[in-house]
Amino acid sequence: MHDNADLLGGVGGSLLDGLIDGLVRRGYAVAPNYFSAALVRALREEARYKDQHGEFRLAGIGRRQEHQKDTRVRSDRTCWLKGDSLAQCQLFEGLESLRLAVNRELFMGLFELESHFSIYGPGDFYQRHVDAFNGNNGRLLSVVLYLNEGWQSQWGGRLRIWPKANANRVVTEVEPRAGTLVAFLSENIPHEVLAATRERYSIAGWFRCNNTTADRLDPAR
Repeated sequence: MHDNADLLGGVGGSLLDGLIDGLVRRGYAVAPNYFSAALVRALREEARYKDQHGEFRLAGIGRRQEHQKDTRVRSDRTCWLKGDSLAQCQLFEGLESLRLAVNRELFMGLFELESHFSIYGPGDFYQRHVDAFNGNNGRLLSVVLYLNEGWQSQWGGRLRIWPKANANRVVTEVEPRAGTLVAFLSENIPHEVLAATRERYSIAGWFRCNNTTADRLDPAR
């Protein structure tokens, strides 16, 4: 494995400190250039390869028995990450450092990560939502990594974030520029993916707690 300094786009400690500070103060944090340009490029090329070979599927909403596809809510395509490439393993290594730091500083009990590539074609979107409702899927912390080199503001595709449920005013909009990592509390922070005029690549992930009980296993998905 590589040293985390090779994976992250800047000084690892300061990047982690900034993310954690944002989570404490606002419930979300945005870190431009969090991962190295080389890693982001490798992940984007892998996503393109998998898409060309038919590995992406229309995204759905809900989990397990409640899972359904509704293009009125979201219209992107996804492909789950399984750690079956060097780039994915390097990404997981960097996100594992984040998991350990958050658990150490915020005592969140993050246990495992589930994640997938997302491709939003021109005009695709994902309406306002939260990633966990009343904790019913175990998701505690959401992360989004953008893979779009040379992204221009006029192309759209921003991530719109509200500060809390039922808030009427948007707190920020994040452009999907390559290497930018966004982290937010899954149950507390509503967000929306706005349509773009260009194809848009990202990785979405969720750190989950362990909901396994004596009579029920809790697999990642």
